[in-house]
Amino acid sequence: MPSPPPPDFASLSLAEIARLAEENRLPPVESWNPTHCGHSDMRIARDGTWFHQGSPIGRLPMVRLFSTILRREPDGRFVLVTPVEKLDIDVEDAPFTAVEMKREGEGAAMRLAFRLNTGDLVPAGPEHGLRFEERGDGPRPYLHVRRGLEALVARSVYYELAEIALANGSTPPGVWSNGSFFALEPGA
Repeated sequence: MPSPPPPDFASLSLAEIARLAEENRLPPVESWNPTHCGHSDMRIARDGTWFHQGSPIGRLPMVRLFSTILRREPDGRFVLVTPVEKLDIDVEDAPFTAVEMKREGEGAAMRLAFRLNTGDLVPAGPEHGLRFEERGDGPRPYLHVRRGLEALVARSVYYELAEIALANGSTPPGVWSNGSFFALEPGA
């Protein structure tokens, strides 16, 4: 049976987003330890596009399914894992992309939530932190999604975060969400 389409992000309150994120039941991939079977012939591009044998996977339900069995190994590799097999998958940057953000409140009482390219909803906070990494082509913001998996925050969403950080006057510039402060400066 196909999974239901993700809810309309714009129409949800942050309380509803938090509830839906909490209800999201994922397979227990961390407890599965099958034999390594090779490579999946899949990769996730920097922009969040999933590919199989060089062609983009155009069906979002298929991408969503694969994303639920994605795991990061202790050595940093990414794998797709089921109870009976484990296959490597190439990830150019982060396996997810945060494509939309919603905010409620101001200052230290602010709450932020993100919608990922897979339709997943992630409220930023102590368990889902934001971090910023400096690269040669500028800063890259990341959101912790689950168990070592992150989402690269899309450039347009990063600009929204920067606007909030500059408006709140904090030093260093940063944003609050669910009681946690996230500095926009790498290493701050």
